[in-house]
Amino acid sequence: MTPTFAVVGIVTADMSESLNFYRRLGVEIPEGSDSAPHVEAELPGGLRLLWDTVETVRSFDPGWTPPRGGPGVSLGFACDSPAEVDRVYGDLLRAGHKGHKEPWDAFWGQRYAVVLDPDGNSVDLFAPLPASQ
Repeated sequence: MTPTFAVVGIVTADMSESLNFYRRLGVEIPEGSDSAPHVEAELPGGLRLLWDTVETVRSFDPGWTPPRGGPGVSLGFACDSPAEVDRVYGDLLRAGHKGHKEPWDAFWGQRYAVVLDPDGNSVDLFAPLPASQ
């Protein structure tokens, strides 16, 4: 049997803040889970997004520390249009989240922007540019 990619896990310092960020991106997260130590949400296509608090991870891995200095993982959210990339990016900044790269028309044919989630993870927003650009 070949392993199947099925889960993206996020370790968060503040469950409520992290869940609220991803709710703004349209992730359907169970109500009442903001104070839970572990939360799961199923995304379209069957991929699951999981959150664990730092305390939860340290309960089974007492020496766990956040990764530092190396290349990281980013999550990507496809938008319906270039205008939606701009709108979502602006909405997240107005909600107090940190932008990393303002929306731009990338040479590979997408409108692209990068924000940081509350734990500093890179979250890419993208949509195809119209054919005439």
